[in-house]
Amino acid sequence: MQTPLIITGIVIALFAFMVFRAKARMKNIPLVNDHDKIITLTDKNFQNQTKNKTVLVDFWAAWCGPCRMMAPVLNEIAGELKGNSYVGKVNVEQYQSLAQKFKIRGIPTMVLFKNGVEVNRFVGVKSKEYLMKQIQSA
Repeated sequence: MQTPLIITGIVIALFAFMVFRAKARMKNIPLVNDHDKIITLTDKNFQNQTKNKTVLVDFWAAWCGPCRMMAPVLNEIAGELKGNSYVGKVNVEQYQSLAQKFKIRGIPTMVLFKNGVEVNRFVGVKSKEYLMKQIQSA
């Protein structure tokens, strides 16, 4: 009777250790500087910067591990986009009003706007290829 309880306790302890370690690794992901072509969006410039163009807007926060994982991907996308397509970023801690306006429940959330209107939404870590395909088909 005690052996299954001991084994269960050990399994739970190992699982908790692995979760703790994974979270610690995510927090240690370095913050990457934004590409020159990434638009920093605020509550004051959001409407003007998203009208008459296609913009993939990343809602993120500095403390978010998955957001940090997306930063290099978004930098690559910003460098490759041509024409009237751009990548924009909204820091949800600084601009909570924008996060509330667009009903951002979790981060990273990327919202694709065309002519100022939301056309698609992506939650979580996505590949460069997937996002490029979505931008090109918008």
